[in-house]
Amino acid sequence: MCYNARMVVGVCTLELEIPANQDLKGKRRVLQSLMARVRRTFNVALAEVGEHDKWQWATLAIVSVSTDGAYVHGLLTKVVAGIEEGRSDVNVLDYQIELL
Repeated sequence: MCYNARMVVGVCTLELEIPANQDLKGKRRVLQSLMARVRRTFNVALAEVGEHDKWQWATLAIVSVSTDGAYVHGLLTKVVAGIEEGRSDVNVLDYQIELL
């Protein structure tokens, strides 16, 4: 098969602070809840990719695939805004969006 459609992969790397957290179980609980809501709301894939052993810090990777780069960038921007506005227990410290 030959496909002429251009594929765009968007990757958002998100640095989070969980300031009230006191242990790894609490971190896991907060992240599982956050990740389930983001998956359900935005239909993206995401995983914790860094800061695994730190209680109050996390690095998430969020990924979306489409044929439209502007759509992917806009979607990932909305995901970050949704996390910033929707959670009082998580602070977004920094994020980067890359289109591949």
